[in-house]
Amino acid sequence: MFADKVPIMSPSPAFESQSNGAALTISDIGKPLAHTTFVIVDLETAGGKPVDAGITEIGAVKVRGGEVIGEFRTFCSPGVPIPAFISVLTGITDHHVADAPNVASAVREFLAFANFESGDQPVLVAHNAPFDVGFLKSACAKFDIEWPKPPVLDTVILARKILRKDEVRNRKLSTLAQFFRAPVSPTHRALDDARATTSVLHGLIERVGNLGVHDLEGLQTYNGPATEKRRRKRYLADGLPELPGVYIFYDGNNRPLYVGTSTNIRKRVMSYFTAAETRSRMTSMIELAQRVDAHVCSTKLEAAIRELRMINELRPTYNFRSRNPEKTTWLTMTNEKFPRLSLSRQSHLPDSERIAVGPFRNGSSAELAMHAMHQATDLRQCKERITSKSSISPCVLFEMKRCIAPCLTGAETVGYEDIVLEASSILNGNSSEVSRKLMEKIVTLVKEEKFEDAALVRDRMHALEDGVHRSSRLREITSIPLVIAAQANALGGWEIHAISHGRFAGAIVAPPGQDPKPYLLKLKGSLASDVGLPTLVSEVELILKWLGDGVTRLVEITDGHTWAHPIAARVRANELVGS
Repeated sequence: MFADKVPIMSPSPAFESQSNGAALTISDIGKPLAHTTFVIVDLETAGGKPVDAGITEIGAVKVRGGEVIGEFRTFCSPGVPIPAFISVLTGITDHHVADAPNVASAVREFLAFANFESGDQPVLVAHNAPFDVGFLKSACAKFDIEWPKPPVLDTVILARKILRKDEVRNRKLSTLAQFFRAPVSPTHRALDDARATTSVLHGLIERVGNLGVHDLEGLQTYNGPATEKRRRKRYLADGLPELPGVYIFYDGNNRPLYVGTSTNIRKRVMSYFTAAETRSRMTSMIELAQRVDAHVCSTKLEAAIRELRMINELRPTYNFRSRNPEKTTWLTMTNEKFPRLSLSRQSHLPDSERIAVGPFRNGSSAELAMHAMHQATDLRQCKERITSKSSISPCVLFEMKRCIAPCLTGAETVGYEDIVLEASSILNGNSSEVSRKLMEKIVTLVKEEKFEDAALVRDRMHALEDGVHRSSRLREITSIPLVIAAQANALGGWEIHAISHGRFAGAIVAPPGQDPKPYLLKLKGSLASDVGLPTLVSEVELILKWLGDGVTRLVEITDGHTWAHPIAARVRANELVGS
């Protein structure tokens, strides 16, 4: 059933160039095609639908680096008679499959040959893959065989993207095999067709290799040839570090175009100059780019935060965040003689002197929270600023005894300061009394069978509680002068971070097997003061997410302060750095 491992073709030039390392500038991006194992499969069937699993023959070729390393072929007993027109087309009759293994056994043997779950992680290839893969998956489902879910490449789709219409009249296997001068022609027999598909695959890989695609990810996402102008910009990546950090594209006038982050700066920047980069806005950006700067970072968290800061500071043209700044919505009170509630949008945390609740997930949630505050307090709801010269008439809320009308003079204004104090307390995080009042209102409305009204009050209560919770967390972390936390990395070392008043202040990595304590001391000695600088909401929330991911360890905190994330895994400092 298994044929000998006999090469049926010589390696293609695309694979040879990767194997000998000749002048390929992005061969290290993603998984190189030269190091990828492909399993090219073809099925013959008795007709019908994939759910019938009526497979009559399976043929497959396993290749790596342009060389055949194995072949597979077996007849299958489909469990149904083979129609005459199928026998005429394929030459396979009931006589051929009379003593063949059943479909379940044949599929299991094919999967064992392909070995998709090995560390090599082969890629499944077929011409018109939905047909062949559909029958294989249906057979697995029918006979209770686990489908390994390999990545799939379809040579029909690749040919449509790579070959021009004036080169081939269609994308049939016979046409493509002839175009690429395959040594084996398709015959509607499984192994012959798999061999022909192998030649087509190698021909397509050679074509995109000449266009700068040399890795699996690039082949999977290929969507047309890179422009010559873009490929000529590959020199911009010369000298960039193969380290984690942030990169910035600049135009000829030193204007920032785009800010990004990567675990390997050079690899990521090189990918912009290949056909794998298909975003139209990135194509336009690359044509303008004249320089790339790199800022190496110690950890992924540091890189992510520095990216946020640079985008906020530089406002690069091609970053979406620049066009839509991350301005969050807050619920606060106005600064006037008779304060009222107000919604404000900003990307930075409010000043410490200003009481605010948020940030809210969207403007609608902020509106709901404001309505909850109005239901629970008698804060005025009018929009006018009240001064000694104002001449404003009380609104209907005064008649409903929902406002003491500070717009009037005299005894009616007595008590508004108490209302403001109550509202300030809520905005400072003491919202339990509001929730109790609103819950009582919900119960009353439910008893009256006013379910829609009850649901609205519930939504308002939840929005206010969420905003109070989020602002309390932000206030808590930003009030602490210094928090040091650490997380073990994949290599067994420690990534140690310092957070000052909610802002990232520094990072250092203690290598595997090394005592982290000297690195911790070095980090503390290198921290620069940034007191007074505005703090991005997105930065603090990113830090809170990292601190609360369940694996980050709290190492040190400023004396006199306490902080506990609800899901953080915390240990004493000496558990990390020793007594």
